[in-house]
Amino acid sequence: MSTSTNSHEHTEAEQAALRLLQADIPDTERPYLEIAERTGLAEETVLDLLRRLKDQGVVRRFGATLRHQQAGYGANAMVAWFVEQDRDLDEVGAIMAQRPEITHCYQRVNCYAWPYNLYTMVHARSREECLDVVEQLARIALVPQYDILFSRKELKKTSMAYF
Repeated sequence: MSTSTNSHEHTEAEQAALRLLQADIPDTERPYLEIAERTGLAEETVLDLLRRLKDQGVVRRFGATLRHQQAGYGANAMVAWFVEQDRDLDEVGAIMAQRPEITHCYQRVNCYAWPYNLYTMVHARSREECLDVVEQLARIALVPQYDILFSRKELKKTSMAYF
């Protein structure tokens, strides 16, 4: 669950429910009932809280996290792209973000001898497959200048905790 909200807007019980919801959701037939029971809330109260946060745009999505390495996607790389200033960076980012191998696509400010202003995370089954995706993106998006930073070892990977 990705959220951004002010903790002062919620009761202590709601905050406790949100703490549980941002972690692993119980693998049961009625996970929201289990969360409700653990926090002293009614199941419908937990569901109403989630609906309200979704309607307010505080919760953007609610989904499972796939451990890509355990699923056979052992290669990943951050690609730093240099998009010329006269190009529409949003347009280039949209082209890259369409690819299913891309999980993150960010614009960042470039600085000094590091000219890159667009970054993507590419996930693939092999290093060669990653390289193929990057080469295709460079051709399609017309961005010939880039550097590929392959991951060597995952030191930490967690979701953000807000409560």
